[in-house]
Amino acid sequence: MYVCICNAVTDRHIAQAVDEGALTVEDLQRKLSLGSQCGNCKSCAKDCLASLRKEAAAVSVAMPCFI
Repeated sequence: MYVCICNAVTDRHIAQAVDEGALTVEDLQRKLSLGSQCGNCKSCAKDCLASLRKEAAAVSVAMPCFI
């Protein structure tokens, strides 16, 4: 799904940026130029980040690390 139409940024781009270390909307702006035009996408990007964090937390709880 497109999150930022102006710069053709999708939720997959955001997920990849998060995998590469992006933690905030500001990080996404630096990596993907998200929100650099009209800025209407910032709230959706924030929601995507929150969703990705929830998914990551669920995976880490479901798959405990045994050392």
